[in-house]
Amino acid sequence: MQKITEKTTLKKILDKTGAEEILAKHGVPCVSCPMAQFEMEKLKIGQVCEMYKLSLKNILKDLNKTK
Repeated sequence: MQKITEKTTLKKILDKTGAEEILAKHGVPCVSCPMAQFEMEKLKIGQVCEMYKLSLKNILKDLNKTK
């Protein structure tokens, strides 16, 4: 898988093993939000971090460590 950036969609991120746990650890609410399920293909991790004031840098660092 390519390196995850702020423009990577949640759908692509969630295809990665262990990504859901990393997002949950960082408090990304979209993982458990029923409405987000309809937008996974459009929502980008950068947008989510901006909306919820999450550390994009730390999330990307952890996501890009996994295989």
